[in-house]
Amino acid sequence: MFMRGRLLSACVAALLAPPTFAADYTGPLFDTHLHYNVEAWNGQQGPHPLADVLARMQRNGVRAIVANSRTNDGTKLLAASPATRAAGVAVVPFIRLYRNRDDYQNWFRDPSIYAMVEDEFGRGTQGGPYRGIGEFHLYDSANADGPVARQLMQFAEKHGLAVLAHVDDVAVDKLMAHAPGARLVWAHTGIGGAPVARVQALLERHPRLVGELSYRPGLTCENGLLCPDWDALLRQHPTRFVVGSDTWVNQRWSAYDLLMQDYRRWLGALPAPLARRIAWDNAAELFGVATPSETLEKPP
Repeated sequence: MFMRGRLLSACVAALLAPPTFAADYTGPLFDTHLHYNVEAWNGQQGPHPLADVLARMQRNGVRAIVANSRTNDGTKLLAASPATRAAGVAVVPFIRLYRNRDDYQNWFRDPSIYAMVEDEFGRGTQGGPYRGIGEFHLYDSANADGPVARQLMQFAEKHGLAVLAHVDDVAVDKLMAHAPGARLVWAHTGIGGAPVARVQALLERHPRLVGELSYRPGLTCENGLLCPDWDALLRQHPTRFVVGSDTWVNQRWSAYDLLMQDYRRWLGALPAPLARRIAWDNAAELFGVATPSETLEKPP
């Protein structure tokens, strides 16, 4: 009876005790979905000048970024600035399709967008050549079959460029059909929250599809840790996922510390090699970015 009482007391204490977690991930982060748009800094004014955004990256251990901005001038500034290199941040520049807000809704029917991409690719940036196209949005998957979308996918395949696409699961199949050899980075791993089973099926069907995890509905559950189905999917496909901030509005820059802390929390609950792979290795291998020195890995 005494032992039973002790056991009951221990069980109650365990239920009432605060949850414990593995230590947060402390290695480098590769922000694979970052915008430096005109609202943040237009080259002369804005709430987030270059020194501000680089400081946010530095204190969060972000050692590389995929930059795609409206306009492309924001990406060029990040890529070319000596301050970026001094901050220890590698920049992988992408060509954004958007010159203005109207282009979000019309790019897929505007032949001048394809001409602009060709021109930008030919000129490159002072920090190096462009490595990808996007982010672009398709709010109707039928538009993935349009001539501009087809041209861009085939252009990417021809020149070895990655494509960052904000699309649904139906559009993934359509885009990959145009250029099976292209590398498609699926922004948010599906708008609207495609079921995990559907995500898994697409990963298995398209070997060059990569899921980017910002804004992903249903990714985390209690205490900010991965939901069980996502935990299982990441373990099953360890080389197919990357993380990103999606700083599409200034509020996301203001929340940058919290966004990176959220990633570090659930990454820390994974086996260390898997956490490192999702946080850094997958994107670094995709874009040929050197691993930062170990002495600089821990965020301040």
